[in-house]
Amino acid sequence: MAAGIEFDKIAEKQMELIRLIKQYAMTDGSHTTEITSLHFTRTSYLEGPVYAVQGPALCIIVQGAKKIMVAESNYYYDPFHYLVVSLDLPYIGQIIQADPEYPLLCMSLHFEPALIFDIIQNIGLSICEGDSHQGMFVGEINLPLLDACCRLVRLLETPQDIPALAALIIKEIFYRILQAEQGHFLKQIGISDSYTRKIAEITCIIKQEFTKTIRIEHLARAANMSVASLHRHFRQVTAMSPLQYQKQLRLQEARRLLLTSKVSAADAGFQVGYESPSQFSREYARMFGRPPKSDMKQLRESLNLISN
Repeated sequence: MAAGIEFDKIAEKQMELIRLIKQYAMTDGSHTTEITSLHFTRTSYLEGPVYAVQGPALCIIVQGAKKIMVAESNYYYDPFHYLVVSLDLPYIGQIIQADPEYPLLCMSLHFEPALIFDIIQNIGLSICEGDSHQGMFVGEINLPLLDACCRLVRLLETPQDIPALAALIIKEIFYRILQAEQGHFLKQIGISDSYTRKIAEITCIIKQEFTKTIRIEHLARAANMSVASLHRHFRQVTAMSPLQYQKQLRLQEARRLLLTSKVSAADAGFQVGYESPSQFSREYARMFGRPPKSDMKQLRESLNLISN
């Protein structure tokens, strides 16, 4: 009986979030809000694969479903499961449930590691550094979490209350995540000397210098780790090696350049750090399924179909 009552309350909160998100995301796309860290996404069609980099965020879908692929790991989230990303991760996304009548509706709440540390320190959560943990995980939606999310989104109806209350509710939301079964994955990013935090800092270095040749010894020194330890923990957190991480950043940026600028494939490859056009074309085709020219043709046709 108690489980049934809680399920009904969860459904009630989800319906409220659907109503609120539709109010502020009336068209397909990504929508900012007056709460800086809060974004809404609405999509009325099946989409993917989409290649992107996701920064630290909590993502809650209230309608529809999505699949995320990081290297060889797959993550599914929907109205019953939330997604947490604790550091910048290149991923492949695919919307697997959405249509014009019932579009995918998602709220994303971005955060910094300092917020997690603040919660751990001020609320007295136990700290156990342990080993490195995966930088992305899926957890089960629960009523206290959804209730806090509803109260946060509801603040958009009274914007004068946002400066006083938004930060408090955001802290509560991430406190709920930390208290959940997989909260220890998130906890690691808030501990300055944890392996997970060190790997997050290394990903920032790679992002800033992704067009340059990576020197693993330099990254290991920056993290105060041995080369072997860096490789092991980097793979545990990101599901890929530092070189694979850099390659995904390079190829995603090259694809963006090809789509938005009048550059040749060779020029795009050169701008992101490739010296060999043939190597660039080969690795591009391996990641996106087609060489640059035919990929751009197919991508532009798809975008024209969606816009029409």
